[in-house]
Amino acid sequence: MSRPRYRITLAPSGLVFEASSDQSLLKAARAARIVMPSSCRNGTCRTCLCRMQSGTVGYQIEWPGLSSDEKDEGLILPCVAVAQTDLVLDSPYAYEMAP
Repeated sequence: MSRPRYRITLAPSGLVFEASSDQSLLKAARAARIVMPSSCRNGTCRTCLCRMQSGTVGYQIEWPGLSSDEKDEGLILPCVAVAQTDLVLDSPYAYEMAP
């Protein structure tokens, strides 16, 4: 049985990729040849921190490095976040890899 796939749009670049419901947003972006800032890839360093403009995410770990206030403000960590709906993320430093 295949996992649901969601459309992820990055602002302000307009880059778009798909992510399955069991794949971190960072890994899905990489698979689509899109680079987003990252470092630790385990939810602690906050290098990938970005704002979710719309949609819903879940997390692959129990305690991602975000306070409840930050979560309420729409901040997410794409290295450990998984899409639960289509998303629009504010990721101004994202770019597409050269072919």
